[in-house]
Amino acid sequence: MGTLVWLPVDRTPKLAEQVAAQIEGRIVEMGWPVGQVLGSEAGLAEQYGISRAVMREATRILEHHLVVSSRRGTGGGLVVVAPDMEAVLPPMAMFLDYQGVSPAQLFESRSVIELAAVELAATRIDEEGSVRLREALKDEEAELTDPHKYLLSHELHVLIAELSGNPSLRLFVAALTKLSSSHAQTKFATVKRPRALEIGRDIGRAHRRIVDAVVSGDAALARKRMLSHLKAITPWLT
Repeated sequence: MGTLVWLPVDRTPKLAEQVAAQIEGRIVEMGWPVGQVLGSEAGLAEQYGISRAVMREATRILEHHLVVSSRRGTGGGLVVVAPDMEAVLPPMAMFLDYQGVSPAQLFESRSVIELAAVELAATRIDEEGSVRLREALKDEEAELTDPHKYLLSHELHVLIAELSGNPSLRLFVAALTKLSSSHAQTKFATVKRPRALEIGRDIGRAHRRIVDAVVSGDAALARKRMLSHLKAITPWLT
């Protein structure tokens, strides 16, 4: 497994950044042992031959990167944590928004990534995954009582990406669908409830057809139906 290195490329990294990168690399090499205590701040400062002040700065970097948390008291120190995907989505979506990603570019990106995800999901689907997809559809139907909230929901898309078995696809789909919701929010807010219900039912039917194809293991059909669905919702992103 490769080593994570979070170092700036446009300048010489500070000592604290170098130490943080070394600790991150060590965590990766250990197999990311969530819950394991790496040592106290004082002990790690001594181990890396740095001052307590530099170690405190390195700790802040590691916490910012969602790699460790600080535990106080007996048996405390820097504890390895599992990074939270939800914590990284807002800055990812914000960066894409800052870059001025257009609706057309958003559709291009989602098409490439989500078509790959739905094909893999259909190829790798198992009984547990099928049950989760069916349950997700039921949850969606319940949300139609609040159609405007339903129209901005993308949980099923993220679940399909998760079932592809590729964590990177799940992350990118989650980020892109979050940005899609941001683009669509203003437009959907002006839609009257009867029309919102109609659109919601159309989306629900499309989702059900996609799930049917995935559960049946028909990757080509799942891809075709996902593409048709993405094309149908793109006007709401403009």
